This record gives sequence, structure tokens and C-alpha cells, in this order.
Amino acid sequence: MTTADESPQPQPSASARPLALITGVGRTIGIGAGIARQLAASGWDIAFTYWTPYDRRMSWGEEQGAAAAIAASLTGQGARTVAIEADLVDPDAPSRVFDEAERRIGPVTALVLSHAESVDSGLLDTTVESFDRHFAVNARATWLLIREYGLRFRAAPGSGRIIALTSDHTVGNLPYGASKGALDRITLAASHELAHLGVTANVINPGPVDTGWMNDELSQLLVRNTPLGRLGTPQDTAHLVDFLCSPQGQWVNGQLLKSNGGSA
Repeated sequence: MTTADESPQPQPSASARPLALITGVGRTIGIGAGIARQLAASGWDIAFTYWTPYDRRMSWGEEQGAAAAIAASLTGQGARTVAIEADLVDPDAPSRVFDEAERRIGPVTALVLSHAESVDSGLLDTTVESFDRHFAVNARATWLLIREYGLRFRAAPGSGRIIALTSDHTVGNLPYGASKGALDRITLAASHELAHLGVTANVINPGPVDTGWMNDELSQLLVRNTPLGRLGTPQDTAHLVDFLCSPQGQWVNGQLLKSNGGSA
């Protein structure tokens, strides 16, 4: 596990900013990066994870210098930030991520789970290795990150937030959809099991958000199937995360929220 080079960090003020840990912030146009920028603008410090080898094997490829560029944009918004490269297949990664975030900035108040393993395959052609990798990243790592958060949480009761991003894909995307279904249940369990900490836990389905993975045919189909006549943007998801992390969002708990423009 390594950390990206960051710009000099601003010193904490008398009223320190709370820290949000966001996973899956590997590309500047991604949902995770949009969430990080929105929370930084709202007064949060940001620790985020990324895993370059995943992007490298996907169709969009590696975005050179993405982690450093994202970190610099967050610092420019006044946030202390640390970028942590972590392979969430490793069951020891979540504890090391929290160790690094706490060492560099402080205790985590909000945990936003935006990471994913997503490789298209169906019932007949999914391999055991791919199935296991999807569940290791999307389900097991989610559990371990939430467990680590719960064991370490020490912010004021009522301030803690857990938010996970999900999907309703299943057909032709079996291991991704099945493992995201497990993520839903793990996260929603936290809304009850961590109630003694005053922590809320919610899941967001952001719907069809084009972050460079869609071809033109799929994009046009999804636009036709969305009443608002457009695709989602990372900022659409970021606005909802921002609200849930705010004091005004504290009464929303244990929910699977669809922020998808009404897409079918």
C-alpha cells in the first residue's frame, strides 16, 4: 500500500474539518472523485483509496497522475487530503487504509464506499476466479471497511455516516450484481448494528452514470429509458451524498435510495 504525492497540507484550524474516507477514487471523471470534490467544498477533509491495476485492465485504461491531480484539487478547496493505493482483494487492506488515514489526518467521521470490481459476464461464462474476486472487493471489503469504521469510530453521536454505492445490474453482469446485492445487505445491517454509535448507514443506486465506460449504442438506449432524457453525472450522486453527510440528512437511515432520474 502506498500513498500518492500530495501538496503541502493546510494546518488544522481551531474548528477542525471532519474526515471522510472515500474508496474507489481512481479517475478524475469518476463518481468517487465527484463525491470527494463535493465533500471537500462542503468542509470535509478527504482520505481516498484507488487501485491503478484495476483501471489498467479495464477498457478505459490507466489515467496517469489521476490520484495526484484529485488530491491537488481537494487541497485547493482547503481540505487536508491523503491518497492511498490499496488492493481491496487483500483482507488486511481495510485496517491499513484506516491506519494511514488516521496517521495522516485523524479519525474518520464518514465512510463512503465507491469502490467496485466490475467485469461483464453471465451465468454460463463467469469464472470461479472472477466470481470470487467480485465478492472479495464488493462484499467482503465492504464488510471489513464498515467493521473497521465501527471499531474505531469516536466522533460525536449523530455525526457518523456510512454510504455505499450499489447497482441493480444482474443479467450479463452476474458477479457484479450479485456482489452488490450483498453490499446492500451488509451496509443496511450497519444502520441497526451501529445505532449505539449514532451512525447512519444508507445505500445509493446512482443509475446510469457515464464515466467513460459506455459505448454510443448503450448510452442512447439508457437515455431513451430515462424519463429525464439524459444520463446521470458524478455530481448528481455527489449532491445526494453531500446531503446525507450533512446534519440535515441525519434522519435518513437504513435506506436504499435510487438517484437515477427514474430510469427503468
